[in-house]
Amino acid sequence: MASQYSSDYPALAIDPSIPDFFETFYQISDTPDAHERYADAFTDDALMVMASKQAKGREEILALRHSMWTAVKSRSHNPIKVFPFGTNSEEVMLYGTVEYVFKDESKGKARKDWAGRAKLRKGDDGWKLEEYQVYLDTAS
Repeated sequence: MASQYSSDYPALAIDPSIPDFFETFYQISDTPDAHERYADAFTDDALMVMASKQAKGREEILALRHSMWTAVKSRSHNPIKVFPFGTNSEEVMLYGTVEYVFKDESKGKARKDWAGRAKLRKGDDGWKLEEYQVYLDTAS
């Protein structure tokens, strides 16, 4: 049975470890205290853009990751589709949903659609994100 973190991919040849990378990445993303593991998913010189916030390099990505949990009690990603740029591409577009539960219980929950772009780099220790940009409506 597929997990909530598995995604549909088009019928293009893609390194089979890329879907595994994204499944693990979104599981880590939804784990509140996995800050170091989250940062480990990026290259040391990675660029991350989360809506209107930008971070360059491990330390800034780690700081942004911590800030993403200040008001959020839990989050649950469902990456629905991943679109590789082409056969054996290391760059993809993503589409999914995320549900948040806020620490301030009066705010309840929020569910949002998101899209993203990821450029991956494969090293000795597997895939890492070199560039990761998420498009998310933060006004609603």
